[in-house]
Amino acid sequence: MEGFPFIIGQHPLVQKIQVLIKKVTATDATILVMGESGTGKELVARAIHALSPRADKPFIPVNCGAIPAELLESEIFGHERGAFTGAIGARAGMFQLANGGTIFLDEVGEMSPPLQVKLLRVLQDREIRPVGADRTIRVDVRVIAATNKDLQQEVERNAFREDLFYRLQVIPIIMPPLRERRSDIPLLVDHFLEKHNRKRPERPVQISEDAMVHLWEYDWPGNVRELENLLERVVILSEEATIRIEHLPSNIRSFISEKRIPKPSLTESGLDLNSAVEEFENRLIEEALRRTKGNKQAAARLLGLKRTTLVAKLRRRKGGPSYQPAQSYLL
Repeated sequence: MEGFPFIIGQHPLVQKIQVLIKKVTATDATILVMGESGTGKELVARAIHALSPRADKPFIPVNCGAIPAELLESEIFGHERGAFTGAIGARAGMFQLANGGTIFLDEVGEMSPPLQVKLLRVLQDREIRPVGADRTIRVDVRVIAATNKDLQQEVERNAFREDLFYRLQVIPIIMPPLRERRSDIPLLVDHFLEKHNRKRPERPVQISEDAMVHLWEYDWPGNVRELENLLERVVILSEEATIRIEHLPSNIRSFISEKRIPKPSLTESGLDLNSAVEEFENRLIEEALRRTKGNKQAAARLLGLKRTTLVAKLRRRKGGPSYQPAQSYLL
């Protein structure tokens, strides 16, 4: 992960993003980072800026969803004295503050239609007009936008301008949810534990293998942000040196219990026995691979199979997860 101080991961999806970042850092192309909340969209933007020729210039993040619509234009483009009630003096906007550097427009899908028009003009002409001004100001800014919305869908329902959408996604980067890159979970856990253990070196905490398996199996609706917040909380509250299953939140423990136990039922319309058997078999294979940390030979022994038989079953599975843990679970 050399050269990518902000991005933790060795999953192929993450590696593709790392390669893409290397390709775009030397350019000024506008970038649209898409993905669920908590997947690390701002970290990608910061990595692009840090590795670019603009690294010694400002990186200015703007949360378009957190600023009231009536104030957002002034925040982004600045205003002149007397432009509106309360404007007692001229004020530079975020684009001016970011001049020479990068502006990160987070939650860009929350922008109002009038502001979308003005952002489109900035992307086309590289000029801004402060609120109340009768002149434009030239700016040299790299624009990176991010959204957790499906902007293509927003365009189709006329909630987002199509021309702005295409202007923003000159380079699209799609951040995968954590559940699609489970093999990175041990790496992330080790990273966050080390980070938070540094704050309390007198009482470092490690994690048990069983607890790690639970974290690997959980679907993480809040993604990497949820994982880090959980580990910070556990480290702060832990009175033991090892995090065990019983120290994990009840929602994770109950999720795993329900996930591990297949519940086929015979209804009036019948039951697809082959599918039920296949699901049960897949659960056992996953469990064996977890217990053996991905060692197929050892997993085959646990299942009473030849290694070649297990490999053949894995190849036949459609989109089943492969368990690729880090070399060690313990710090």
